[in-house]
Amino acid sequence: MRVLILEDDPWIADLLKQIVLSLRPGARVDCQVRVADAISAWQREPAQLVIADWNLPDGSGTLLLQAVRSQDRDVALVMITARADRNSVLEVRPLGINAFISKPFQVPKVLDCLRSLLPEDDEPHVAAANDENFLHHLGALPDEEIDLPLRDELFQQLRDTTAAPSTLEQLGEHWQQDPAVQARLIAAANSRLYNSTGQPCVSLPDAVRRLGSATALNLIQGLALRPAASLQDADLRTLGQNLLQAQLYLQHRVDALAKACQLDPTPLHSAALLQRMGELAVLQQAQIWRNRGLPLSEEQVQQALRQYSGELASRLKADWRLPIGLRELIGACYGLAPDNTRREPILMRLASAELQSADSQEVQRLRRLAGLS
Repeated sequence: MRVLILEDDPWIADLLKQIVLSLRPGARVDCQVRVADAISAWQREPAQLVIADWNLPDGSGTLLLQAVRSQDRDVALVMITARADRNSVLEVRPLGINAFISKPFQVPKVLDCLRSLLPEDDEPHVAAANDENFLHHLGALPDEEIDLPLRDELFQQLRDTTAAPSTLEQLGEHWQQDPAVQARLIAAANSRLYNSTGQPCVSLPDAVRRLGSATALNLIQGLALRPAASLQDADLRTLGQNLLQAQLYLQHRVDALAKACQLDPTPLHSAALLQRMGELAVLQQAQIWRNRGLPLSEEQVQQALRQYSGELASRLKADWRLPIGLRELIGACYGLAPDNTRREPILMRLASAELQSADSQEVQRLRRLAGLS
C-alpha cells in the first residue's frame, strides 16, 4: 500500500507519516513539499490514499487532488486546512474529498479519521534476516532513522487512548524532563517555518513559544507512534533510566551553578538533558532490533554503546540542525574548547566534573574561571 502526503512543514509531514505507519506498518509513505513534485509522484505511481495541505508556497493542494480525481474517482482524499468556512468546503465539493483535517489538528482525531480510510495491508511486514550484525546495522543506519526513546512514564500516558491529553498541562511535568521531547521540539523550533527571526532556539520554553502549544503537543504525541517509542526490555529500560537519572542530576547541578552566577539556566537545562543522546539512540536501535526478533545480548549492547554513541550523537545534532551554541554546551560536558571564555560552557564542564568526581585541581580551576571562588 502506498500513501502520498503533500505538506510543506517537514515536522507535520513526519507526524502524518508516523500516524499512517502506526495504523499500517507495511505502508510505503511518500512525503512531498511542492505541488508539482507531488503531482509527478502520483503520475509515476498512484497511491491508495492522498493527504494534501490546502495552502502551500507554490500553489494550492487542490491542484494535486484535481490531478488525482481526473484519473481515479475512488482513491481516498484527505484535505488539511485552516479553512472551516462553508464557501471553502463548497469550492472543493466536486473533488469528492473523503475527509477534512482542520488545523491545528489533534492526533487522536486524525488517527480515527485515517483508520477508516486506509485499506488493509496487502502483505504482512517481514522482518530482516537474522544473520545481520547489529554493529554493522548501526554503521549503515540512515540519518532519518536515528531517534531517541521516550521515557516510559510519558509513553504510557501518551498511549492511553482512554484519556488522551489535549493540552500540554495534562501531560504534567513528564514531557519537560524527556530528552526525546526536548530534542524534537528544539529542532522543530529552529526550522525555517518556525524561526522567522533567525535567532537560534536553545531551550524548551522558547521552543514551545515558537511552535505554539497545539503544534508542540502534536509533535510529542507523534513520538509515541514510532516503532520502539520506549524501551520495553528490562535490561534496556534499566540502562535508559540510569542515563536519564544522570542527566537529571546534571540538570539540577547546572541549575544551581547558573543561579549562583546569575545566568539564565534554561539553555543549560536543555544541554544537560541532551548530553547522553547518543547512548539513548543506541538503546532505541537495540529495542527495534530485538522487536524484529533478532538476537542481541547485553554484552553486545555494551559494545555498541562504547563504539557508536558518539557517532550517533554527532549525526543527530547535524541532522536536526541543533544550534551551534547548544552543541557547544553539550560538548563542554566532556571538555572545554581551548579558546573558550564563555561562562555557560565553563559551568557545564564544572557540573560534569563535580558529578564525575574529577580531579579536585580541575574543579578548583573551573570554579575560578566561572568566578565562583
